[in-house]
Amino acid sequence: MTDWILGVSGYYHDSAACLVRDGELIAAAQEERFSRLKHDHRFPEHAIQYCMSEGGIGVDDLTLVAFYDKPWLKFERLLETYLNFAPVGVRSFLMSMPIWLKEKLWMGDLIKNELEFEGPILYPEHHQSHAASAFYPSPFKNAAILTIDGVGEWATASWGIGNDNRIEPCFELLFPHSLGLLYSAFTYYAGFKVNSGEYKIMGLAPYGEPKYVDLILDQIMDLKEDGSFRLNQEYFNYCQGLTMTSEAFHELFGGPPRKPESEVTEKEMHLARSIQEVTEEVVIRMSRHVRRETGLANLCLAGGVALNCVANGKILREGIFDDIWIQPAAGDAGGALGAALYAWHQVLDQPRHLSKSGSSCQGSSYLGPAFDADTIATWLDKEGYPYVRYESDELVATVAEMLDNQLVVGWFQGRMEFGPRALGARSILGDARSSAMQSIMNLKIKYRESFRPFAPSCLESDVSEYFQLDRPSPYMLLVAPVQEARRGSVSTEEQALFGIDRLKIARSDIPAVTHVDFSARVQTVNKEDAPRYHQLLEAFKRRTGYGVFVNTSFNVRGGPIVCTPQDAYLCFMRTDMDVLVLEDMILLATDQ
Repeated sequence: MTDWILGVSGYYHDSAACLVRDGELIAAAQEERFSRLKHDHRFPEHAIQYCMSEGGIGVDDLTLVAFYDKPWLKFERLLETYLNFAPVGVRSFLMSMPIWLKEKLWMGDLIKNELEFEGPILYPEHHQSHAASAFYPSPFKNAAILTIDGVGEWATASWGIGNDNRIEPCFELLFPHSLGLLYSAFTYYAGFKVNSGEYKIMGLAPYGEPKYVDLILDQIMDLKEDGSFRLNQEYFNYCQGLTMTSEAFHELFGGPPRKPESEVTEKEMHLARSIQEVTEEVVIRMSRHVRRETGLANLCLAGGVALNCVANGKILREGIFDDIWIQPAAGDAGGALGAALYAWHQVLDQPRHLSKSGSSCQGSSYLGPAFDADTIATWLDKEGYPYVRYESDELVATVAEMLDNQLVVGWFQGRMEFGPRALGARSILGDARSSAMQSIMNLKIKYRESFRPFAPSCLESDVSEYFQLDRPSPYMLLVAPVQEARRGSVSTEEQALFGIDRLKIARSDIPAVTHVDFSARVQTVNKEDAPRYHQLLEAFKRRTGYGVFVNTSFNVRGGPIVCTPQDAYLCFMRTDMDVLVLEDMILLATDQ
């Protein structure tokens, strides 16, 4: 008999669904990709429909449904927090109560009604779901597990041990003391959107200096040697209000929050650098403590803070653990996957089957929908959109030539990625050797802030030729320095530049993916997990000598990554992209 388990996350941000068959990941996707509403938090009905369709099953085939946290425990934390601050926060309380009393508390009824499901529903704790998503797909038989985010029910960070098919929790840091919420507070204060602008803080950090680190550690945060800490709640408003920071926070840093969309100043750059360095210090201390306590050689990471790839890279370079594995959907979306695997291994006590090659059972996280090339061609013909169809070898040779000619290419292939990063299935590609490519793609394609860096995709076999990295990084979750031999010399005049002006410096022979601190957020590509994408990199290398190019997500600012060919075509036509590749078809902007 086959056991099918559906994992579900939702009602905070990044709702998602995941389907597991006898422990094997069959499908997973975020609701935003179908609804086209970025970070969609609603019940993931479309993602569930996709997963069930991918598995070819109906609701009656499900063994159980696993929801990624315990709503009643989360509600307890909410009530207790409001009572502690009453009568302050009554407005926030009244705004949050309706959805809790109508929907969130009755998650079991909601799942049963939406799915017409009569079977058992399981509720792991939030950080149990994160821990399961980190450990069970990893290539390690046993490992330490570290999860860090904003907040689940009460926990904001936890560590434990994964051994074979069991997870043992060892410690939790509790709300309101949260590294994720601290980082989000600085995101808010710097004028970016909480729960989506944190990437911008990470990208902005190298432009500034760590001027506020001592102030943060002296006034805001009491940081212990083991990485635990307490936050001075005088400076925050997230417990009782509708904003992240308080007036005391604004006074401490010399003024009100930056207005969204206004000019980014040196102050925001210094703030970003400071909170990034504090975050790295906390994560490093936590990692060292977990290594000392567990004695284990490998580390698994999940939770929203695990998407901070700069901190991840630092854990690796510090040599605290022999190896680390990070869940590519480390945020709440990955909770759906973790809940399903937790149910299979921890609750049903089913064994794990590790890959003989030493790779993750999640592969390259291509768990979303794919679209048949013939079906796409029929749609293009019906709409009258001009295209040319190619054989595989000819296709990659043609696209490699286009990239070499500085064209920007929308690349749509195979199953969509699960997680926030485009990994070569729904990507926009460009030539990493071009000093103008970062500006072109930021301003003409992505319509986003010019300071934000782009990531490289490179052949796994070539990664050490370009970056100070000695292992695969398939999920774009490790930042590594560009090899010194590839860096250019910086003149005295260029060294004197500050802030955004530093973008003008070509820092290496792959300037489009070299950040201002000579770092890059690396994705490695192998032939087994991404055959056509690997083939394209090889074709580009044969043509140019470089097995690396720019890879950014196929979306525009404020929108989710494209899911369907129709989404891809719409994004293509709304930007200054030059080329769109849909499976084995090439569309030129000049022909449309």
